Amino acid sequence: MIHHTAIIDPSARIGDHVEIGPWSMIGPDVEIGEGTWIGPHVVIKALTKIGKHNKIFQFASLGEEPQDKKYNGEKTFLEIGDRNIIREFCTFNRGTAQDKSTTRIGSDNLFMAYVHIAHDCVVGDHTIFANNASLGGHVTIEDHVVMSGFSGASQFCRVGTHSFASMGAMIDKDVPPFIKVSGYYAKPFGLNTVGMKRRGFSADTMLALRRAYKVIYRKGFTVKEAIEQMQEMLLTCPEVQLFIDFLNVSERGIVR
Repeated sequence: MIHHTAIIDPSARIGDHVEIGPWSMIGPDVEIGEGTWIGPHVVIKALTKIGKHNKIFQFASLGEEPQDKKYNGEKTFLEIGDRNIIREFCTFNRGTAQDKSTTRIGSDNLFMAYVHIAHDCVVGDHTIFANNASLGGHVTIEDHVVMSGFSGASQFCRVGTHSFASMGAMIDKDVPPFIKVSGYYAKPFGLNTVGMKRRGFSADTMLALRRAYKVIYRKGFTVKEAIEQMQEMLLTCPEVQLFIDFLNVSERGIVR
């Protein structure tokens, strides 16, 4: 299951039923979980931990040093969960000592070709990154987010669960949950109703979340006032709590 031309460091830990293709390189202290498939010409650098049943296609580069001028050779990490698909030419960098020291990728994600995940990013579960989507350093992407082709998020942004960034959207502020954003720089354009329907949200829940959206974006409230208004909606729609929690922790301000 490991091609004879693959270069495997003796300290790497390879699980059962792992396949590694021709000319791939596995660096020191790399850990690869069982059932993971690694194509040809993949580079996985030191201190990268990969979970079970991932598929990593040719020419991907995982665990390379962060593209950060502050990095000075410190021991930092990349951690990837289970059942991810990582397509051609994806680049995921390790963390930096100045932040969490670790870049973390969850499970059940699809990363299409040429996706870049920079140092210290946190990506949740069940996300989709279309071709050439990119994250600057220290970005958080929550569960079920879709980043369309050529979209991006600048450093320290947070993108909330079930949100959608359209093609070419450039995110420079936090994106609350359920929101669809588009443009350069990204602006809100209602709820991600298509994604929500696909994930089983009821019509009543989506109606309540539309009302919460209007409180945030259409009523002229400050963020603090919007949070106070949405407290009353929780009895009929517990999902509104995701809006409230997100606004409470947002540090960059939200897209407007």
